[in-house]
Parts: sequence; C-alpha cells; structure tokens
Amino acid sequence: MNALSIPTWIIHVSSVIEWISAIWLIWLYGETTKNRSWFALSFAMLPALISAMCACTWHFFDNSPSLEWLVILQAAMTLVGNCTLLAAGWWIWKTSKLKPETNSKLQPNSSKLDA
Repeated sequence: MNALSIPTWIIHVSSVIEWISAIWLIWLYGETTKNRSWFALSFAMLPALISAMCACTWHFFDNSPSLEWLVILQAAMTLVGNCTLLAAGWWIWKTSKLKPETNSKLQPNSSKLDA
C-alpha cells in the first residue's frame, strides 16, 4: 500500500464510492420515471466501475509486476465503459426527443380552452 499516499487513497476510494452511489441513484431515477433508458445508463456505468476497481487493486498491491494484467484490464474496461456510456447517453437523448411529442398530445390545447 506504499504506492499511493493517504490523501490519494482517500480520493481513489471516495471516487469508487461516489460512482457506486451514482449508479444506484440513476437506477432509482429510472424506477421513479419508469424510463428504461436510465436503467441502461446505470448498467453502462459498470465497466468504468470495474476499471476503477482494477486500478485500486493494482495500487493496493504496490503496483506488483505480477498484476500488470490489471492495467490492461483497466484500459479495456475504460474503452468498453466509454462506448457503453456513449450508447446509453444516445438512448436517453433518443427517448427524450419522443417524450415532448407524446406529452403534447395528452395535454389539452390551451387556445381551445380560452374560446
């Protein structure tokens, strides 16, 4: 554990906890809104979490050369995570474009109410 200073460890661990919290909160938002695209975002965040855990694990064992495969796994999970987050963001954008049209059909026209 000598590879990183205590303040750096605090930032690493708190970032992982913050990411887990964000995944959970996004999942709850998806349940509240009943919008499946937010569930996709929470799943899309998992590869980035795996990447962060790989980095923390490698540093925990003092950057041991026998664990260098974790660095490759971290890089791969970062790439996969960026792609899944892009796809989830696109899906949220795509579904949000449909909502205003649906909502406008459900709401009465205010000009008809004034007449």
